[in-house]
Amino acid sequence: MAFRKKADFILTHKPDILIVPECEHNDKLLFTMETTKPTDLVWFGKNKNKGLGIFSYSNFRFSVLDNHNQDLQMIIPIAVSGGQFDFNLFAIWANNPTDPDGQYVEQVWKAVNHYESLLTDTKTILIGDFNSNTIWDRKRRLSNHSNVVKLLESKGIFSTYHLYHKQTQGKEEHPTLYLYRHQDKPYHIDYCFVSADFANKLQSVEIGDYDFWTKYSDHVPVIVTFDNIEK
Repeated sequence: MAFRKKADFILTHKPDILIVPECEHNDKLLFTMETTKPTDLVWFGKNKNKGLGIFSYSNFRFSVLDNHNQDLQMIIPIAVSGGQFDFNLFAIWANNPTDPDGQYVEQVWKAVNHYESLLTDTKTILIGDFNSNTIWDRKRRLSNHSNVVKLLESKGIFSTYHLYHKQTQGKEEHPTLYLYRHQDKPYHIDYCFVSADFANKLQSVEIGDYDFWTKYSDHVPVIVTFDNIEK
């Protein structure tokens, strides 16, 4: 929340694309003169203090795909253009308390099934706050984190963090959330899943430092860098 007060800290990393869950509406983004302004942005949500913001700080441009499922409020399918090639990006903040089937991983499970025809081993990214981890799997429910991961992997789409750091789902060494900003309540719930072409060009995956970032948020950033990818 209050992204206008925090933007400068993440912008020191010079992102090309920035996904900000719990982001305030465009009308509230009154940046200082010194703050780098986005070249494109889209925002979704019903609460102007707390939605989902997708920002470009590069030549990338965004357009929401026509088949956006409005019931999946905070999982937004976006066509990204303006780079070396076009690709699909699914910006995710898994949080829909109005859904009786479940507000967190259930949203992601519904999304990967609804958009299944768009999920391929090329030109695909799913990124954001999934609010889920294998440690919370309900074994008798299809809509759990492990099954989301399995379905994506069957499509040739993989978690960048787990590839780069050689980690196992549910046993992550680097938390992305410190509940109530408490260091003794760490969880890994933010992810960037990419198709094989992106995975083959993966350069690094950095997880933000607790001491620095928890002054500003209970989440720390996940920063994913790729080598140049040719069309």
